[in-house]
Amino acid sequence: MNFMLLPVLLGFLSVVNAFYLPGVAPTTYHKDDEIPLLVNHLSPSIYWQHQNENGKKIGKEKYLYSYDYYYDKFHFCQPEKIEKQPASLGSIIFGDRIYNSPYKIKMLEEQSCSSLCKTLIPKDDAKFINKLIKNGFFQNWLIDGLPAATVVHDPTTKSDYYGTGFQLGYVDVVQGFGESDTEIKQKPKGVSSSNQGLELETREAKNLKIMKNFEIPYFANHHDIQIEYHDRGEGNLRVVGVTVTPVSVKRSSPGTCETKGDPLILSEDEDNEVYFTYSVKFVESDTVWATRWDKYLHIYDPTIQWFSLINFSIVVVLLSSVVIHMLLKALRSDFARYNELNLDNDFQEDSGWKLVHGDVFRIPTKSMLLSILVGSGLQLFLMIVVSIFFAALGFLSPSSRGSLATVMFMLYALFGFVGSYASMGVYKFFGGPYWKANLMLTPVLVPGFIFFCIIAMNLFLFWAHSSDTIPASTLFFMILIWFICSFPSAIAGSLIAHKKCHWDEHPTKTNQIARQIPFQPWYLKTIPATFFAGIFPFGSIAVELYFIYTSLWFNKIFYMFGFLLFSFILLTLTTCLVTILITYQSVSLENWKWQWRSFIVGGCGCAFYVFVHSILFTKFKLGGFITIVLYVGYSALISILCCLVTGSIGFISSMFFLRRIFSSIKVE
Repeated sequence: MNFMLLPVLLGFLSVVNAFYLPGVAPTTYHKDDEIPLLVNHLSPSIYWQHQNENGKKIGKEKYLYSYDYYYDKFHFCQPEKIEKQPASLGSIIFGDRIYNSPYKIKMLEEQSCSSLCKTLIPKDDAKFINKLIKNGFFQNWLIDGLPAATVVHDPTTKSDYYGTGFQLGYVDVVQGFGESDTEIKQKPKGVSSSNQGLELETREAKNLKIMKNFEIPYFANHHDIQIEYHDRGEGNLRVVGVTVTPVSVKRSSPGTCETKGDPLILSEDEDNEVYFTYSVKFVESDTVWATRWDKYLHIYDPTIQWFSLINFSIVVVLLSSVVIHMLLKALRSDFARYNELNLDNDFQEDSGWKLVHGDVFRIPTKSMLLSILVGSGLQLFLMIVVSIFFAALGFLSPSSRGSLATVMFMLYALFGFVGSYASMGVYKFFGGPYWKANLMLTPVLVPGFIFFCIIAMNLFLFWAHSSDTIPASTLFFMILIWFICSFPSAIAGSLIAHKKCHWDEHPTKTNQIARQIPFQPWYLKTIPATFFAGIFPFGSIAVELYFIYTSLWFNKIFYMFGFLLFSFILLTLTTCLVTILITYQSVSLENWKWQWRSFIVGGCGCAFYVFVHSILFTKFKLGGFITIVLYVGYSALISILCCLVTGSIGFISSMFFLRRIFSSIKVE
């Protein structure tokens, strides 16, 4: 059925340009060929925490949403006709809003100081811009699919790399008397773009006696664009690098085009006339087109990742060896004891997991919900594994903006067949009577919850006038794709499982009256066991979570998918091992209620630590109510999805483990 729907799906994708992959095919330029400069959103950056040249930390708050480049409060220069560029579905979801620009660049044609336009920035908008400058917002341009970059030095690895984007402006921390930034007078000593030392002249004031630190924002109105190109011979040239140096320089008339002088400070008390200019320089490079992204892909501290992975791999190997040895030894002893006891009909065993054979496959409470959660978790698990695998092989390169998110969405929709099959199989395993309700709820419940969370976050983004707001047309397209592609395949998976799946054939019969569960030790109760079991799966992905969050919140490129794939494999193995171990210990103490316990123990502990990690990760001050809602909301959503994935792993591994051991004994 999926193959029959594929042509229809591709037709819809072509309409919304969801398969537009910029930068995949090389573009060859010749002398005087026009090179388009595209502008993207203004986004918060990780570099806001860096110190300025005077050693002062800049930035007070951190924002987690972006703004459209042509948002009316910026008053940037505009082309004659603003044209939105095609983008992939994933690129739109993650906030890319790419447009053309008025910059005119031709291959090998250098420009020293070209005038762009003059704009008038009102005082209220100047206050808004100054606030963004102080909180580390970056501009994002694209030239030939490459992001305009800033050269960043990493003191850990003692190397330089290209950080995507460049500053909207600069901040200098100075000292003076006053109650606000506008109450001190300053006299710059001929600096251009950098925030080098300022000589302050403070006014006399009788009531102001306290020396304070002030952040002085400089707005960048000139940009030095450097384009690196590789000469392939015969006049064939390719762009292999782009850097932009923003410069703040105050000008009083359009005739002057100096890049050195007093920096431009946008006044918040009166309207500001701003003259925008730019320069272009071309530099020949030995870098070939195939490796041009190497400058952007930087590992901050590779020793940390290798050290953590190797250490935790050793822990997993030791843990798995101990657990498997303990289980095999215990099971051999149990099998030998039970087979020996079966020869003596006069003896009745009084302990052990065999005693719960009449209850271990009993239908749990809320079996419908549990089966849907397990099926949805398996669907997410397969989506993650396949996406990371393709990315690790290099099929989802950073040059294809949004391709990873697009592929993840499509895989999640296509794996609806597997998720519904597993959900119906688990529901049959429980012996649930309402299979038609399971058929309809599985493809709707969890995807509907995720979509509801996205809509809720979207309302806050819309309130903040953020470019991250997902357009209504894109949301409608996502729903359409879901009901065209995923819903029919999910129905087919449920029907096939209802007819063909034999998980309901249990090795033992269930008694009519439930057995009373004896007293359990405290460490095997659900809450303590959940926290103990969650430590090991979380430890396997803790380091990678840091880099994932850095990529999500700070607009950085994540590309270390080999590490991520290995960490996810460790996560899967540790979740299986600890859940099976706790399930075995529980049934050995005659606790037959393992169904929800295995899901909770396998999923909730790791998800809790993921959420706590996300809260501890934010060492900065979140900028405003909307930022707090977005950060906590998306962190909670990520933790819930993690709970579904690891919970389904724990339940499925426990289910097959119990079926296997109970099918190996004879029960009279």
